Order: sequence, then C-alpha cells, then structure tokens
Amino acid sequence: MRLVPTLSALAVACLSVLAGAREPDVKLPDIGSSAASLATPQELREYGAGMLQEMRAYDLVVDDPLLVDYINALGYRLVASSDHPDPGFTFFIVRDDQINAFAAPGGYVATNAGLITAMDTEDELAGVLAHEISHVEQQHILRAFEDQKKMSIPIMLGMLGVMIASAHRTDDAAAAAMMTGTSLIQQRQINFTRGDEAEADRVGIQTLARAGFDPMAMAGAFQTLQKVMRVNGIDIPEFLLDHPLDTKRIADAKSRAEQLGCPKTTHVRGAPASDAGGGGLDLTLSSRRLDADASSGPVDEASAIAASDAATVTVAEHGEGKALPRVTVAACAPRGKAVQAYFELMRERMRVQIAKSPTAVRSYYANNLRDDPAFDSVANRYGYALALIANREAATAIEQLRPLLARQSDSPVLRLALANAQDQAGRRDEALATFAQLHRDFPGNRAITLAYSDALVARADAKNARIALDLLRPLVERSADDPELQRAFARANELAGDKVRASEAYAEAAWLSGHAEDALNQLKALSKQADLSYYQRSRIDARIAELTPAVLALRKRSSPSEPGSLTATGLSCCRAHGGTVTNP
Repeated sequence: MRLVPTLSALAVACLSVLAGAREPDVKLPDIGSSAASLATPQELREYGAGMLQEMRAYDLVVDDPLLVDYINALGYRLVASSDHPDPGFTFFIVRDDQINAFAAPGGYVATNAGLITAMDTEDELAGVLAHEISHVEQQHILRAFEDQKKMSIPIMLGMLGVMIASAHRTDDAAAAAMMTGTSLIQQRQINFTRGDEAEADRVGIQTLARAGFDPMAMAGAFQTLQKVMRVNGIDIPEFLLDHPLDTKRIADAKSRAEQLGCPKTTHVRGAPASDAGGGGLDLTLSSRRLDADASSGPVDEASAIAASDAATVTVAEHGEGKALPRVTVAACAPRGKAVQAYFELMRERMRVQIAKSPTAVRSYYANNLRDDPAFDSVANRYGYALALIANREAATAIEQLRPLLARQSDSPVLRLALANAQDQAGRRDEALATFAQLHRDFPGNRAITLAYSDALVARADAKNARIALDLLRPLVERSADDPELQRAFARANELAGDKVRASEAYAEAAWLSGHAEDALNQLKALSKQADLSYYQRSRIDARIAELTPAVLALRKRSSPSEPGSLTATGLSCCRAHGGTVTNP
C-alpha cells in the first residue's frame, strides 16, 4: 500500500506525457513518420515570420540597414554553397550582447549582437552561421520533435508497466523503474542533441569550404568561445549552453577541415600567339581580392605568398587554334585585408548599436585610443565617430572621419558616416551633397537610400519628400517586408500629401514590427473614410482580409490559458531578456 501514492503519481505523469503527444496539443500536425511531414514549408515560414515579428515588438531585433545587409550577404553566400541552396532563408540580428546564435523553423537564422562583437575574423562568424544553416537544412528542429514523440511514450509506458507489476512488492523496484525511465529519456535527448551538433559541424564545414572560407574557422570560433569562457570565469557563453562543446568536438572540426584543405581559387593564364610569333604567357598568380575596391587597403602579401606556395599548375596538351596551351593555376584563396577590414567596421558598428548608453561607449573608445596605441585602427576610429554621433557630438565626429576618408576616400561606410555627421552638425547642404553622390555611386543601396531619404524628409517640405519617394519606391516594391522602409515611405508620403498611402505604410510597418492589432485597427479606421477612391478602398479591404485571420490566430496563440502559446512557451520572456545589455 505504501507504493500507491508513488504509483498514482507516475500514472499521472505518464498520462500527462501521453496527453502532451495528442494532436490537439501539439502545434505541428503529425501526418507521417518523417520529420518533413510534421509541417508544411508554408507553416514553418509562417511560424518563423511570427517569431520575428514578436521579437520586433519587444525591440529585440537590430534593424540597422548596413548591419542587416551585411549579415544577409554573408548568410546567403553560405546558403548558395550549401547542399540545399534554398533562397527562403532570413538572417537577422538579435539585440543581445550574449554570445549566441540559433536557427528557427522556416529558415530563420538569428545571430546575437554579442556573437559578432566576440568574433576575431569574418571566417569565424561565417563558421557559426554555417553551423546554424546546417541545422535548418538537416531539419534538426523537426527531427528532435519527432524523436521525442517516438521515444518518450514507449519509455513512459514501460515504466508504468513495471510499476504496476511491482505494486505488491516490498523492494524498490518501482522507484528504480521510475529513475531508469527518466534517465533513459534524458540520455536520449542528450544523445540526439550531440548527434545534431556533430552533423551540423560536418555539413557546416563543407559549406564553409565551398563558399571560399577557411574551413578551419569553425574550430577557431569554438576556441574563441572557450577563450571568452576562461576570461569570464564561470560565465559560460549561451552558445555553449545550447551547443555543447568539448575538446573532442574542436579536434573533430579541425580534422574535417584538414581533410578539406584550404579554399581554392582558379586562375587561367594564356595568350594567343601574335603574327610575329611573340605571344607571351603570363604565369604570375594574382592574389584574390573579394572586394574590388582598390582603395580599401594593400594586398595581404603574406597570404598571397602562402597561396603561391600552395599552388598547383596544370598545362593543357594543346592550345586552341594558334593560341598557346592554357595554363590553370589552383591555389588557396587569400581573403585579403579588404574583407577583414569591412568585417571589423561592421563589428564596431554593432558594438555602438547595442551599447547600454552613448556615454559609456564613447568613453570605451576614447579611453582605449588614449591608453593603447595598438587600439588605434580604422575600425576603432570609425566606432569612436559613431559613438560621438550617438552623443550628439557631430562636429568632433567629422574631425575623426576626415583622416580616415583621406586614406580610404571611396569607402561607402565611412562616407555614409560623414554624411550623417554633417547632417547632425547642421551642415545640411554638405550632407545632401554627400548623400547625393553616394546615391549616384551606389544606386539602390538600402542603407544609403534610407539615410538619404531621412535627410530629405527632415527638411519637412513637399518638394524634398517627393524626391525621397522617388528614392524609396523601388526599394519598397522589392522589400515590402522591411519595417524601416515602410516607416520611411510613410513619412515621405505624409509630407508629399498622400495621406492614404502614408496610413497604409504606417499600418504595414506596425504589422511587421509585431503590432498586429494596431495594424488591423489602423486599416479599419482608414477604410471608413468616405473620400477613398475605388482602387484605394479595394487595396485596403484586401489587406484587411489578409490580416484578419492572422490576427485572430495570434489572439488564440497568445492566450495565457492555452498550453503551447507564444506567451506561455518562450517569447513572454523576451521583454526581460531584451534588457540584459552589458556591452560598453
């Protein structure tokens, strides 16, 4: 009889597990045994999009155009070289200084701001992204869910059977069965996690190599994280909590990278023989520069020499026509200083973006530039200038940027910072001239277009607003899901006199920022205006019809009484979590 309470408790636990596996409580439909059948790609995309909107509602997403474009360019370069080059990926940055990255259903890959500031090279950051991309492509999220459903129920039923069979025994068989079953479930989860991580490492390293990155960079990223852990003492980076790491994993990553070798580039040299018979053959191996901007810095000579030493030369047996045989030179591709320099600029921009206060980050740069000569670099001077702009010290920021531009006059990043500083300092004519030249040099660039349109809209007149509309309209048509573009488009339309289009854009920005109820209410209020044209009313009514089911679904999913709702299962923590910023 003394085992009855224990048996009852275990029965309740087993029934709870069984109930948790029932279809109504599980948000993903179980229509087959394979992981891919648990949810359609459209359902996964909708889940990921909803998660991103919810995070935006808590101001957890960094929407800085330069940084967003950078992380997407880096991510898509990796996706294009992966086993499944699916264009349906979305890369975004979480406003959190914790060192972490994660993948969500639907191809949504998040990188914490703290991870970017912690990495030493772009290749290391690419290594982490490649790992997360592999989690998505290998369907690890769905596979983990499917595995948990398949394994938990039989183990719990087996535990219950042993408990019933030993109900009249006086030994500890029942308690032992309960402990054994619980341990089996936990160990199964651990093993599956380790298997996922090993597979993501293997596939990610292959993707790195194919994309032209150093495959050794993934092991380098792991070592960087270990170094951070040693420096912080017992504070373990979140990435290591979510992605268990040990020396064996680092050794395995290095071993796989060594088998793949360095990233390759191929140069073909050959020239047709001239009529005089003096046609020459250029056998020099030019260093590979992924950034074609010649002003971005000198060639990394050490890397070029290493690449030449590792080169292999193949000569064709015969030439084409009168041409000499073609010579193919394959070598390790040195990424050069230009790529690393741009990464460092973005890293410092990120540091300023997530700083807990403008004064703190200004002091961080000023003190280090004063006390540490090795700290005086272009990237850190750029970060200092951004910190000055954040502190409303635009004139001093201009003084910091002028020497940098004297060395790198064609750098769009530095020129954009100068234009923003000029605008803030009240030199509006100079700022508009700088913005206009940037737009001519880089037409369609999102960061430049947004900054330029903001400067025009700040003039608060219809003429400049119409110029801003001409700049923004092509981008809005291409990237309608960008909340920053929608806000800028709304402000420009408002000043230009198109109140209806402005209201639509404001509602769209609210929807994309996670304020679904506000977006729907704005559109409903707009639809009640009597002076709408036929086309305006049709457009607004169609959008209301699209958003209404989504808003109703969000209401149901966000109900506190519903198990598995967003509020109950994770995103309710975002508000508190979003405030944990400890960077300078």
